[in-house]
Amino acid sequence: MYIDRQVFPELMAQSESNKITILTGARQVGKTTLMKKLCKDLSGKGKCLFLDLDIFSNYEKVSTYEKMIGTLTINGYTQENSGMFYLFLDEFQRYADISLVLKNLYDHHKNIKIYASGSSSLVINGRVQESLAGRKRMVRIYPLNFTEFLLFKGETELNEKLEKISEIASREIHKLIPEAYQRLEEFMIFGGYPEVVLSEQREKREILSSIFDLYVSKDLVDYLNIEKLKSAKTLIQLLSVNNGCEIKYSSIASSSGIDEKTAKNYLEILQETFLITIHTPYFTNKKREIVKQPKVYYLDSGVRNFFINNFNSMSIRKDAAFLFEGYVISELIKQGEYRDSIKFWRTKTQHEVDVIIDRGRTQIPVEIKYKTGISPSDLKGLRQFKGMYSSVEASFLINLGDNTSIDSTKLLSPFELRKIP
Repeated sequence: MYIDRQVFPELMAQSESNKITILTGARQVGKTTLMKKLCKDLSGKGKCLFLDLDIFSNYEKVSTYEKMIGTLTINGYTQENSGMFYLFLDEFQRYADISLVLKNLYDHHKNIKIYASGSSSLVINGRVQESLAGRKRMVRIYPLNFTEFLLFKGETELNEKLEKISEIASREIHKLIPEAYQRLEEFMIFGGYPEVVLSEQREKREILSSIFDLYVSKDLVDYLNIEKLKSAKTLIQLLSVNNGCEIKYSSIASSSGIDEKTAKNYLEILQETFLITIHTPYFTNKKREIVKQPKVYYLDSGVRNFFINNFNSMSIRKDAAFLFEGYVISELIKQGEYRDSIKFWRTKTQHEVDVIIDRGRTQIPVEIKYKTGISPSDLKGLRQFKGMYSSVEASFLINLGDNTSIDSTKLLSPFELRKIP
């Protein structure tokens, strides 16, 4: 059974333009499924061809412009067609020369629409930056967000309830819809990879293991040619243990047996292959505020929990607060917030705010509390930040069960993150 992702209408709308649509995202997040669904739905509007370039014989069919035109012609393309011909290329990043072929198709055949997918934005950006400049649209595909997770679990009615939360103001939402919090706990423990979500609990760990094995063998080894694989795995392990914490490059480099420059390079690779997300401090005063050490979160909590081999319930976890922070940050990214605009703030006198959404001229501070029963003292960091910065547009506190307000700060439950402008 196919279940629509929230990004699907955007991808379908792009079928009206012949700009090349490139889907990037981690392996197993559903890029292939999305493209096959697009191919099926668009077949009523024109001819479609889907090629998996992980299969070398398929690559040979399109490896040059001449071969590409021959393959398309055999499959029903003519330059005189008034409608679009839809070409889908899965895992196109495997071959550096395919970008030039796509460029020539775009430049000389306005009735061909190309969708292409790949799992490493680092490789894709390096190979298409010049050849496809002005000819492409990049769409990032992430693991399921919480709304999609509920749909995949068949919880349509629960989703409908959550959409109505904003119509009420309560300090005890967790008591009104306890089933939502049960699902949220499952989501924070096992994450949002579609196959993991749809599997039985006894199979989830094995699937997460296979996802990581594929990530190592394909992205880290085949595409990115990481030489010190053992050090890279150690680094991944260290980051999972320190999920949500500030990190020192020199420290993780030393512990991984690599130099600091290599450690920074590996972290960039892990981010651009959608394993982690790195967030820097927000500051304007170097003497008063922390300016260097970033925080690292895993984009998917199930993958992170796999690395530390901890799938215990939230009630007995020492890292529950960090998992909740990671959930909020991941959801913000999935709903379209630019990764680089999500920062954190801490002064040298230990005042801090978990998230600063930096919009340039304005900032939105967001505090995250894994608790019920919010009091004015929980807003201490927010008050300090707003006292220092007059550019604050609005302030929010994400917590488990209260969506009322305190002073000028809006409290939000975990299911209302779209209310952050």
